[in-house]
Amino acid sequence: MAPQSLITSFDFQPGRLVAGRYKVVRFLGAGLEGEVYLVEEQQTGIEHAIKLFFPHWNPKGEASKRYATKLHRLRHCPIIIRYHGQGTVRYRGKEVIYVVSEYAPGEVLSAFLARRRGRCLSPLAACHLLLALATGLEAVHNAGEYHGDLHSENVIVARFGLAFELKLLDFFPRQGRRRALMQDDIIDAVKIFHECLGGARRYAKQPAQVKAICRGLKHSLILERFPSMTALRRQLEELSWD
Repeated sequence: MAPQSLITSFDFQPGRLVAGRYKVVRFLGAGLEGEVYLVEEQQTGIEHAIKLFFPHWNPKGEASKRYATKLHRLRHCPIIIRYHGQGTVRYRGKEVIYVVSEYAPGEVLSAFLARRRGRCLSPLAACHLLLALATGLEAVHNAGEYHGDLHSENVIVARFGLAFELKLLDFFPRQGRRRALMQDDIIDAVKIFHECLGGARRYAKQPAQVKAICRGLKHSLILERFPSMTALRRQLEELSWD
């Protein structure tokens, strides 16, 4: 059980003011490091996302600084939300650091899939989604960074039609060689693709083009075929459905 003084939830309700200038609109999500809220800036009426860091996960502001720095470094990548600033607020007698960023309208991929017929996408639509994800992550990897925790709860579907517009949430710092961490992103992207197609229950009936990407979700086979996010992106761009 967590100690009484340990903050594990903020539970900010709609209408609450954060730092006297941001009005909470609604709760967006939570992770190990903290919670994220949609807020409205009082002076301008502009909506932002605020991530409040649990103090025990953010000693000396290290986690919040790392998060803000990564967002700033990747500001040229369209798949990354934009960093705006940070500040502090007192909560239960403790100083809590928050990071203000762009609010990405849309819905998390898991919820988006839940609304689809059969709770999945067609093979062609899933390939378009994976192409958007791989193209975005390719830019991240080319900048020498990685995501570290890709899954359908931290991919935002901002827009879709003939193509998908995606945003990524919740970068997670992990130990290990950067190359290996980038390879984990590749594997996780293919897992998301597999989930978009309906997972194991529909895999047997998928076309050969799909199976050539999923490769039975065997990590070694995925990385053998796609040693980089660039290779995955090129495979998708060159797909033939004849």
